[in-house]
Amino acid sequence: MGFLEKQFQLKEKGTNLRTEIVAGATTFFTMAYIIFVNPAILGATGMPQGGIYVATILAAVIATLIMGLFANVPYAQAPGMGMNAFFTYTVCFALGFTWQQALAMVFVCGIINIVVTATQIRKSIIKAIPQSLQYAIGGGIGLFIAYIGFKNAGFLKFTSEAKPGAPLFVIPAEGTPETVVANGANVVPALVNFTDPAAQLALIGLIITAVLMILKVKGSILIGIIATTLIGIPMGVTNLDMSTPYKISDISETFLALDFGGLFGDPGKILIVITTILAFSLSDTFDTIGTFIGTGRKSGIFDDKDEMELFSGKGFKSKMDRALFADATATSIGALLGTSNTTTYVESAAGIGVGGKTGLTSVTTAVLFLICLVFAPVAGIVPAAATAPALIIVGVLMMESFGKINWEDFDEALATFFTAVVMPFTYSIANGIAVGFVFYVIMKLTKGKAKDIHPIMYIVTALFIANFIISAVLKL
Repeated sequence: MGFLEKQFQLKEKGTNLRTEIVAGATTFFTMAYIIFVNPAILGATGMPQGGIYVATILAAVIATLIMGLFANVPYAQAPGMGMNAFFTYTVCFALGFTWQQALAMVFVCGIINIVVTATQIRKSIIKAIPQSLQYAIGGGIGLFIAYIGFKNAGFLKFTSEAKPGAPLFVIPAEGTPETVVANGANVVPALVNFTDPAAQLALIGLIITAVLMILKVKGSILIGIIATTLIGIPMGVTNLDMSTPYKISDISETFLALDFGGLFGDPGKILIVITTILAFSLSDTFDTIGTFIGTGRKSGIFDDKDEMELFSGKGFKSKMDRALFADATATSIGALLGTSNTTTYVESAAGIGVGGKTGLTSVTTAVLFLICLVFAPVAGIVPAAATAPALIIVGVLMMESFGKINWEDFDEALATFFTAVVMPFTYSIANGIAVGFVFYVIMKLTKGKAKDIHPIMYIVTALFIANFIISAVLKL
């Protein structure tokens, strides 16, 4: 216990061993789905799924340990959703790069992130973000997490109305995941009728967790996850199949498989390579900044003292400095192992929501990921219906940030509104920040207050606009 106290300063942070372990387990169960989803998405490129499976776990373990031991903050890292889809459907399918070349792009993106962090650019970006937008980022992440919860719970169904003359559906080419994409249609969400056992189980879990929270039971969210998983056994939702086709040696199929020669060998593709790496880097950087701002300030993980050290100190004196660096190194580590961008998970908010305050939370999460190398199916036993209620409850807890926004002032409400709602609507923290930045700059320029805008806001906003334009052109 003496070592743990010295390493993580549990008493100083107002926490204890039990709380940190519960928080780490909570974070793990809410993000463990990536172990199975990542191989399915990246595997569509032709990558060996066994190698991706092991690389996903190892990337999560190494990156999360760095976050916990070096930065001493309760954030977990793993290959990011959204980034893996960009890797597969845009970089490999649309642009025609091989998966080995795409891994090389991810590695370069990680090096850029390390340089940006080491040269203090990331902290300058954080300092430049207006406080109103910081509040909006916190609340927006809450909405985003809650939306993920509703989606994973199976509470929503989506129907589409085709425009006249437009085909209703486009079926992806053979070899891609079985997804039906609405083409030229308005996709309308609605509440399901709860005939699906998984949705019924998620609803039961939500009620159980909400009641435990109301009664202020310690560990409410983790207890809710466990209870819902057990209830799901007789309902046939919880899968007790312990078999897996993967083994640790499969990592040899993706480890150090990066193809730099092929990536930079064609001069005609250099511009596309650079813009794609920029897209990777922008999304990765602002997903992380948004997660830290949205969850760290409210919980006190990054307090006023840490903020002062961040902006006045040099090197890695503050926790935020160290956390940013830990996140920056994760992407390159993941690429070397054989996976898309490894980043800080917004689901870490689930562990923070139950009291996680130190790196011991992260270490606990990392240990549970490591166990999955040997007992891989353990993570798969807990169904999405059991973890979805936890995400919804955490979303509720994060709504507090909206109360600090002056909604009666349209100037302030405009940018903060778009920041918050675009995150869940586009399934991207970075997109929410980008649109919020654009409307903030427009508002200030319209009011004749150009001097009130930090120069970095101009630069980053211009990069976001350029990225939107380039992405649109690449998809033509």
